[in-house]
Amino acid sequence: MKGRIMHCCINYQWISKRAYSKLPRQLKLKYDAVIVGGGHNGLVAAAYLQRSGVKTVVLERRHLIGGAAVTEEIIPGFKFSRASYLLSLLRPQIYNDLDLKKHGLKVYYRNPHSFTPILEDNGQRPRSLVLGLDMAENQRQIAQFSEKDAKAYPEYEEFMNRLVDAIDPLLDAAPVDTTSIAQGTLFQRLKSLQSLRPIVKAGITLGSQIPKYYEVLTAPISKVLDQWFESEPLKCTLATDAVIGAMASPATPGSGYVLLHHVMGELEGRKGSWGYVEGGMGMVSNAIAKSAVAAGAEIYTDMLVEQILVDSSGKATGVVLEDGTEVLSKMVLSNATPHHTYLKLTPREKLPEDFLTRISQFDAKSPVTKINVAVDRLPNFLSIPNASDGKPLPHHQCSIHLNSERMQLLNEAFEDACRGVPSSRPMIELCIPSALDPTIAPPGCHVISLFTQYTPYNLCDGRQWNEKEKNLYADTVFDWIEKYAPGFKSSVIGRDILTPPDLERIFGLSGGNIFHGSMSLDQLYFGRPIPHFSNYSSPIRGLYLCGSGAHPGGGVMGAAGRNAALVAVQNLKRSVC
Repeated sequence: MKGRIMHCCINYQWISKRAYSKLPRQLKLKYDAVIVGGGHNGLVAAAYLQRSGVKTVVLERRHLIGGAAVTEEIIPGFKFSRASYLLSLLRPQIYNDLDLKKHGLKVYYRNPHSFTPILEDNGQRPRSLVLGLDMAENQRQIAQFSEKDAKAYPEYEEFMNRLVDAIDPLLDAAPVDTTSIAQGTLFQRLKSLQSLRPIVKAGITLGSQIPKYYEVLTAPISKVLDQWFESEPLKCTLATDAVIGAMASPATPGSGYVLLHHVMGELEGRKGSWGYVEGGMGMVSNAIAKSAVAAGAEIYTDMLVEQILVDSSGKATGVVLEDGTEVLSKMVLSNATPHHTYLKLTPREKLPEDFLTRISQFDAKSPVTKINVAVDRLPNFLSIPNASDGKPLPHHQCSIHLNSERMQLLNEAFEDACRGVPSSRPMIELCIPSALDPTIAPPGCHVISLFTQYTPYNLCDGRQWNEKEKNLYADTVFDWIEKYAPGFKSSVIGRDILTPPDLERIFGLSGGNIFHGSMSLDQLYFGRPIPHFSNYSSPIRGLYLCGSGAHPGGGVMGAAGRNAALVAVQNLKRSVC
């Protein structure tokens, strides 16, 4: 390795302890709404609340906003999307309502978008599978491995897109309030019944194929893909989207939904598109924040919320900061995880015991270790060698899937983590955003994002994730990359290794889970985070959950923030009346 990692998080993105404004502001002691945490969902909520006339402040504990959607200059000259690294799921309505393009959001579209190089066992010339928006080219690529699969692939895409069309409208509204249907006033019952429309519409869209789609959502993704295809490189490439970020393998029942979650994206009207944000993912958060501030919201960094205030009647009345300052409000929206919101910030005596028990059982296990790498040249893959001028080729802009020759490799990697040891042959998704974005690395150099799994939160035999263990695992990852792209290790300038405990400590992600909690079927829609509290509310009146631990879950989507804000505004108006 040419250089050692340099720990120098430079905050070029945000000014500490200052509101985002041309002029400094003073934190007031009373607002209509306080938002705990300046992640992208909290910022979206702030924008919608303020646009509705609700005076809103966002309090972020770190020195910069964005939560997991941040850009940090960890190594001088290299700007990393340190946690979240791709954009696609951001809801179109939010993009348009908040005028994010006007506020500086620029996206580089990826086409092709998927590259799976193959390590051949028989000594033959390495092959690869490249997939993009050109269906004819996709079929040519797949035909290298199976003519039958090449013919089936368009039908598979059409089948999955129909399911996306059915589920998509469910993301933009709160789940049906089953409590109101059963116990509410006549008005509340009628209103709740109206919210069933998207579910009914989804059923109509799926029609007679509902049993097949039910299987996609409930069965192991390996079973689903085996019914469609025979070639392992194609099946494994598709399966990575079903398990990414999840403590699950292709053989885990219900893994199909996570795949669906990752194929339902859209960017500026282009369905299924994924892209790199110019300047890194922090620029998404910045654009949302600028929109919120333009509407009148206030945003402060280095403001750690110690506790949510609850009065004797069981209503949220504000927050207490680390220094003892009380900021009062009519409502509190928490962008923190369910675990942190209810088990750490809210006084336990104010919450029902059964509620606390259910929240403590909310699964937030994570298999992810994110490694950010600075290199002095592009990786040179055996299956598609670099150009003589060293400039990026189409495959360099893709999500590059390593150790994805067959699904059994993912199963074995998962089994390692279940035993408390990091995978010996980890699943690796390698992205090079600087292949399209010239603003994030010095000329000729590149930024590489390695999203790897499976790594357990707790190691076996009482071992801890110390620097030695972290570097041992990172070395294993680099050794595997070297097999696909010889010379990679000698190109490395520095690296930043984030294990599940690191992701929890730095970004506040309970268990290190990028989704704020598992996206398993029992923790979706009616059950997110727990049954009877899936509509962003809590047992505390005026306290709402607006992060990815609420419906519809994780990813840089913004839907939970928008939906929670709309519910909170509606309830505020009702209480005033």
